[in-house]
Amino acid sequence: MARLDIHSITDYCLKFISKLSTKGLYIVLLLFYAYQEGEVPSWAKKVIIGSITYLLSPLDAVPDLTPVLGMTDDLGVLAFGLVTIACYVTDDIREKAESRLVTLTKRKVNKEHIDEVNSWL
Repeated sequence: MARLDIHSITDYCLKFISKLSTKGLYIVLLLFYAYQEGEVPSWAKKVIIGSITYLLSPLDAVPDLTPVLGMTDDLGVLAFGLVTIACYVTDDIREKAESRLVTLTKRKVNKEHIDEVNSWL
């Protein structure tokens, strides 16, 4: 299995931080930390890789340069991937993702956004 590197993912995401919402980045972090867990089965890891790859891919159903709509399909795919593997997202994964989110954004994170994403799980 391919190994995901948090630095390459977050560096790429930070380039688009103005486009990628707090929810979007939190979802990416949840997926990443779930991928790192040993108990997560290979089918779930493939869902994670596919979701993150779609975000990072320059080829999209809706180009990211299109205002507002450009990131909608990316967030939809990320959300679908997260909900698909929801049973593997533990409290520990949530804590790691939230902590990393605060570190990456270097600002106070709206807890309502995190709570909304967590409510999907």
